[in-house]
Amino acid sequence: MTKMRTVLVVEDNLINWKVFERILTKQGGMTAKHTEDVEMVMQMAESKQADLILMDVSLANSYYEGKAIDGIKITQMLKANPHTANLPIILVTAHGGEGDRDYFLGKSGADGYISKPVVDQKAFVAEIKSRLPLDEELEALSLSVS
Repeated sequence: MTKMRTVLVVEDNLINWKVFERILTKQGGMTAKHTEDVEMVMQMAESKQADLILMDVSLANSYYEGKAIDGIKITQMLKANPHTANLPIILVTAHGGEGDRDYFLGKSGADGYISKPVVDQKAFVAEIKSRLPLDEELEALSLSVS
């Protein structure tokens, strides 16, 4: 039996969060959680409460150690931590200009990039599902087959 997957959405716009939540739960069959609190993001990542993070690049209300912080920096911190380095992170941003994708992926170390607004909901769900780690049973099975 496969367990329900949990996607943590780090997003400062509540309308975007509600749209993501609806798509993830209704079309993706996943659980969606939301926070902008950087300490909570770190804690949830370290305690394996999320299978994947959707990370907004520009965060208006996120602070870490008293300083404003964006999704790029949070992603860098998660990727630098051995306990959270393998957690898939997909950047979501309204910055969809030429070269933005490569720039943000290169700077952050994130695993994927989706521009907002999400127009193709099926492609959005497919992108997220393609980045989810396999279930442990599937990993064990594939190891025993190879």
